[in-house]
Amino acid sequence: MGTPAARWILSATVLATGMAFLDGTVINVALRVIGDDLGADLADLQWIVNAYLLLLAALILVAGSLGDLFGRRRVFLIGVVWFAVASVACGLAQDPTMLIVARGLQGVGGALLTPGSLSILQSAFHRDDRARAIGAWSGMAGVTTAIGPALGGWLVQSASWRFIFWINVPLAVAVVVIALRHVPESRDDAASGEHVDFTGAVLTAVGLGGVTYALIEAGAGGLLPLAAGAVGVVALTTFVVTQHRSRHPMVPPVLFASRVFSSTNLLTFVVYGALGALLLLLVLQLQVVAGYTPFAAGLATVPFTLLMLVFSARAGALATRVGPRIPLTVGPLLAAVGTVLLLGVDGGGSYWTDVLPGVAVFGAGMTVLVAPLTATVLAAAPDRHAGVASGVNNAIARTGSLLAVAALPVVVGLSGADYERPAAMQDGYTAGLVICAVLLALGGLAAYFGLAARGGGGRGGPGWAAGWLG
Repeated sequence: MGTPAARWILSATVLATGMAFLDGTVINVALRVIGDDLGADLADLQWIVNAYLLLLAALILVAGSLGDLFGRRRVFLIGVVWFAVASVACGLAQDPTMLIVARGLQGVGGALLTPGSLSILQSAFHRDDRARAIGAWSGMAGVTTAIGPALGGWLVQSASWRFIFWINVPLAVAVVVIALRHVPESRDDAASGEHVDFTGAVLTAVGLGGVTYALIEAGAGGLLPLAAGAVGVVALTTFVVTQHRSRHPMVPPVLFASRVFSSTNLLTFVVYGALGALLLLLVLQLQVVAGYTPFAAGLATVPFTLLMLVFSARAGALATRVGPRIPLTVGPLLAAVGTVLLLGVDGGGSYWTDVLPGVAVFGAGMTVLVAPLTATVLAAAPDRHAGVASGVNNAIARTGSLLAVAALPVVVGLSGADYERPAAMQDGYTAGLVICAVLLALGGLAAYFGLAARGGGGRGGPGWAAGWLG
C-alpha cells in the first residue's frame, strides 16, 4: 500500500467495478424515459433490469474459476472490453428487444470483471496489506454507487438515456491502458479445466431464466410461462443434484451444512430482494406520481447510499464487539420501518417530509445490516472456501433482486403501461412496499431466532464467532 504500483492496481480495479456498479444504480432512474422512447411496456422494463442481473448471477462464480485457470488479468480485461462493447450496443438499441439482449451481454461482462477485480487485489498485494487494499477498493467503488443515480438522472435529463451506457467506454479504455501497463498477471498453478463447472453455470442460467420468464409473463397467461417455469425448476433441481455429485462443484454443498451460513444467505436473499423491488418502485413512483424529473429522482435516493458509504465500516466494527445477532435483527427491522415511512410518497407533500425520512431510515437499516451480514457469511464458511462463500453470497443477493423485480409487479397487479398511469402506479406502489416491509420484518425475526447464541460467550472481542456461530 502507498506505492505507485498499488495506486495503479487500485485505479484499474476501482474504475472497472465502478462501471458495473454505476450501471446497476443508474438504470432505474432511466427506465421511464427508456420506456417512452422505445415504446416498452412494464414487462420490457423488468427484462431491461433483469437481463443484466440474470447473467451476472448465473456466471459470477464460474467466472472466478476462469481467472484462476487462464489468468486473472486476462479474464478481467476480457470482461472490461466485453462490458464496454455491450454498453455501446445498449446505447444504440432501437427497440426493447435489442436493449434487453445488450443488457444480458453486459451481465456477462460484469460477471467476468467483478470477481477478477478482487482476485487481482488478493494476488497482487502483500498478505498484510490485502485488507487495506480491499477496504480502499470497496470505499472508492462505493463512491461510484453513490453518484450513480444523480449522474444518471442528469445524463437522462440533459442529453439522452443512451449516455448512461456510453459513459462506460472512456472508463473501459482507461482500465485497459492501466491494466496492460501496471497490473501483473497471475493464476492458480493448481487449477485445471476440471475446476470450471460449465455445466453448473448453464443449469443456473437456464433455471433462473426460466423462472424469471414465468414470473414476468405470468399475467399474460398461456402455456409458455408455465412451460418456462417448469424448465427453470427442473434445471435448478438438476443443478442441486449435480453439485452434490460433482468432484469440483461450483457451490460446495458442505457450505450449507452450516446452519448459520444457510440462514444468513436466506436473509441475504430476502433483504436484497426487498431492496431491488423497493428501489425500482420508488424511482418510478417519484417520476410517474410525484412528478420528479429523472435528475431529481436520482438525487432523492442519494442519502441512502451515502449512509452506507460513510457508516458501513463502523457498523462492521460494532458487530465485531456485540456479535452479528443484534445488527442482523435490528437492521432489517429498521429498514422495514423506513419502507413503511415511504408509503407516504404520492402526488402531494414534499421531499423533506415524505421522501427523506423514509430513505434515511431505510438506509440506516441497510447500513447496520450489510457489513455484519457479509462478515457472518464468511465466518461461517471454512477458510478454504472463503472465496467461494463470498461469491455464493454475492450471487444469492443478485438472484434475490432478480426474482423480486420479476415477481412483485405481477403480484401487485402492475402490467402493460400501468407505470405511465399515476392511479395504477400508486396502487401498485403501495401494495409493493407493504410486501417489502413484511419481507424485511420477517428477515429480522428469522435472524433473531436463527442466530441465537449457543455455548456461552459471543459478546465482544475475537471470540464472538465461537459463541454466535456455534
